[in-house]
Amino acid sequence: MSFKTLKVSMPWKRKVGGGLLTMIGFMLSPLSWWNDLFVNLPLALAFAWLISLAFPHVFEISLIVGYWLTNVLGFVLMHKGVQKLATKSDVELNSRGALLRDVGISIAYTILIVALIKLGVLKPITDYFESHK
Repeated sequence: MSFKTLKVSMPWKRKVGGGLLTMIGFMLSPLSWWNDLFVNLPLALAFAWLISLAFPHVFEISLIVGYWLTNVLGFVLMHKGVQKLATKSDVELNSRGALLRDVGISIAYTILIVALIKLGVLKPITDYFESHK
């Protein structure tokens, strides 16, 4: 492989990698609020189940922390992906209004998660298999 071939293929790989990071980040971020129910909540629930195996009394808080962590991870991955994609221009990722909207959506989903916990829909995994006394 010549230097010229290497030079041409590197931006292509960088752009594909950046695009993939951006796509995964978007799916995890609050910008894809419509996808939270299918991506972020299951990931947060799995996180809470793992934590509650060792510390059952922290299921609720670990579910909320897990949800917020998926959103933060989404923003970080998007930022890194866009950095890889951007060549010489600065890209503004988010306006102040959009950021406030996204925080509002995350708060709304957090309230939904707390309500589902209080209603007994979401609980530690071991509680699903206990017999009722």
